[in-house]
Amino acid sequence: MSQELPVERIMQSGLLTCEPDTPLWMAAERMAARQCSSIIVVKAGRALGIWTEHDALAVNFADPDAVRQPISRVMSQPVASLHRATPVSEAALRFNAERRRHFLVVDDDGEPLGILSQTDVALNQGLEPYLRLREVKAAMRQRALVLEGEQRLAQAARSMRLSECDAVVVKCEDGELGILTERDLVRFVARHPGNTPIDSLASRPLLTVHQEDTLIAARDLLMDHRVRHLAVLDEAEEVVGLLGFRDMLAGAEHLYMQDLRNALEQRDRALAQSRENRQLAERVIDSSLEGIIITDASNRIEFVNRAFSHMTGYSAEEVIGKTPAILSSGRHEAAFYRQMWDTLQRSGYWRGEIWNRRKSGELYLELLTITAITDDSGTATHYAALFSDITHLRDNEERIRKLAYYDALTGLPNRRLLEDRLELAIRHAHRNQSRLAVLFVDLDHFKEVNDTLGHAFGDELLVMMAERLQLRLREDDTLARLGGDEFLVLLPDLEEVEEVTRVARRLVAAVREPCVIEGQEFRLGCSLGISLYPDDAATAEALIHSADVAMYRAKQEGRNGYRLYRNEMNLQDDRQRALETALREAFASGEGLQLHYQPVFERDGGKLHSAEALLRWHHPLLGNVPPDSVVTLAERAGLLPELDDYILEQICTQLAAWSASGAAPVPVSINLSARQFWQHDLPVRVATKLNAHKLPPGLVGFEIAERTLLEKPHQAAVVLKRLRRLGGDVAINDFGTGYASFGYLQELPISMIKIDRRFVQRLDSGQRGSAAIVAAVAGLARELDLRLAAVGIETEAQRDTLGRHGIELIQGYLTGQPVPAELFTSRYLVPSEVTPQDA
Repeated sequence: MSQELPVERIMQSGLLTCEPDTPLWMAAERMAARQCSSIIVVKAGRALGIWTEHDALAVNFADPDAVRQPISRVMSQPVASLHRATPVSEAALRFNAERRRHFLVVDDDGEPLGILSQTDVALNQGLEPYLRLREVKAAMRQRALVLEGEQRLAQAARSMRLSECDAVVVKCEDGELGILTERDLVRFVARHPGNTPIDSLASRPLLTVHQEDTLIAARDLLMDHRVRHLAVLDEAEEVVGLLGFRDMLAGAEHLYMQDLRNALEQRDRALAQSRENRQLAERVIDSSLEGIIITDASNRIEFVNRAFSHMTGYSAEEVIGKTPAILSSGRHEAAFYRQMWDTLQRSGYWRGEIWNRRKSGELYLELLTITAITDDSGTATHYAALFSDITHLRDNEERIRKLAYYDALTGLPNRRLLEDRLELAIRHAHRNQSRLAVLFVDLDHFKEVNDTLGHAFGDELLVMMAERLQLRLREDDTLARLGGDEFLVLLPDLEEVEEVTRVARRLVAAVREPCVIEGQEFRLGCSLGISLYPDDAATAEALIHSADVAMYRAKQEGRNGYRLYRNEMNLQDDRQRALETALREAFASGEGLQLHYQPVFERDGGKLHSAEALLRWHHPLLGNVPPDSVVTLAERAGLLPELDDYILEQICTQLAAWSASGAAPVPVSINLSARQFWQHDLPVRVATKLNAHKLPPGLVGFEIAERTLLEKPHQAAVVLKRLRRLGGDVAINDFGTGYASFGYLQELPISMIKIDRRFVQRLDSGQRGSAAIVAAVAGLARELDLRLAAVGIETEAQRDTLGRHGIELIQGYLTGQPVPAELFTSRYLVPSEVTPQDA
């Protein structure tokens, strides 16, 4: 807020100074030319005194020699000063308490920096709320000094001095009103017009406001016309007062003082009323959350409350009879305490922040208010001090500042701070014609750690990884956490690209080292992308994006490694985005997307058993997109639910159409990706679709890759049971490729195994290994009472060999290719003289 600004921010810089022997008229001439309200008298660089506009009231304008005397005879001394860091609010209190209009602002060495006036404070103290809510009559001087125009200048100055007025209203001969101010008197000292009538010297016309006008409007009028005073008119247009910046400031301070006095008076009344029952008063004070100390006139402690003991560690017995100096921290100089007591004795109160020390020796910051309690004659008999510990508030402010720029978990810089440092590094690299690099680090398979071991375990792992990565970087490098398992590294001042790759290899190796948490040992990997300035991008945002693109390339190419960004990556990324956009449009319009159905036959007899639904997508510009790529695109674009709904809707619609046409539908199986399989609402959505199309149970089956079930076999068993309740087959697809433990098959509620096409296609080569594997899987299926199907049959020899091993179901180009629903209907569901094998 503006009231917390240091006075250095609002002072008048550029001191106006003069030597002690400078004639008064010459000093005034400088002030008038610069429109300054004060001039500092200096000798050998040291401030001796100050002469202000208010001092001009003391000049005897009837004496021509009065303006020729050296300024050292009439200056005020010593010069009151404020440190440059003093808050504006404290300066405002000192103006009121010390009845001053100017302070010299000094630096840490006591050297003058500038002048602070009451007007500066009034313009910068943030008084707008006060000025908007109050009318002129609340702050104006209730009586304006009005002088006749024929009065002489010397007499007018004497009247202003005796009345302590900085301005007077002048009745001119022509009936017009003018004004004479301290600043005018400075001009008269400078050009010494003599003891002339003030009618010719007054400034006209006199600017006026009405009593009911708001103070904010009056302030704006003063600022717009660059004047200091306004005459206040009543309803009869008569002058009833004057209003200036000083009055507004005094009014605001009066309001603050009044609130404070009201609070202190209430407390004083409570103490007065409790004299007959001191125990009750002590209970009231003792229950306060603020620490309270009551001392006698000699500053000896007479009473403390429980909050005092809680905050300081001292009991009442340990401090009663002693002075509050027992709490002294040693951080404040003697001048600080002298100023405190000077203010307290002069104005009856003091308020500020002070460092004190607990009994344990710990320092703490407190907000302290001291009030003098006086008797009927106005003599201070006691002092009441109220304080609260605000150390935690300062600590919280520091924590908030840190949270804005640092990650709460790891303590690393966050993205905001990283981007700030990256912007600076780019500017530095541009000036020095050097390189820098951005590394995007993503931990591989971290989600599985969170899902299986819990987020607390994952958080501990992230802290461990942050420490490892930090140890592998240079002192000037920056490691930041973006969130989740993503980190960014800034490498400034690079001489060669090889430096980056060396760092990248160190980081990959650091992540790959064994991790031991809670007695469990495991390993992680990371995918790392690198972008260079100025080779790959020229802005912070573009560098981070390019590193992100390179990181995804590292994931696609096997993980646990790093990749440098190249433009072709961006082109591929553009293609991916184009495909995602096209896929969204395809869901909306249905164009290009189609399901093909491949028949599955009983090997003995050739009867149609079921069909497998296979997704096909042909884009008019991008061409045919493989099914796996469609699923991957849907995952990246967040369209997986839409894709699942599309496939389910198409299958259920087709099954219903077959039933309606009189052709007996056969069960249709859907291939589920890992992401689709682990969707918690999949069984519910399938059941809802079946009910919506009024289809009996058992017409929709599912095929899941072996590796998907091996990731979390126990959780997979729960999902499989829910799918089996829908009545259809649940098969393990590509069986034999995931190196499964056969023991898991006993726990998984599946109904079918489909042997991978690679084992089937090797049967023609005569390799004993493939035939042995097929035989082993067939025997296993019989023992577990599971149906067995073979995929990818292309030759009669393969079909004959599978027959010898008891394979029940066959699927492949030999018996039928995937075809659209219309062709599947006419070829396999409509009765025909031709058997399906001969079709």
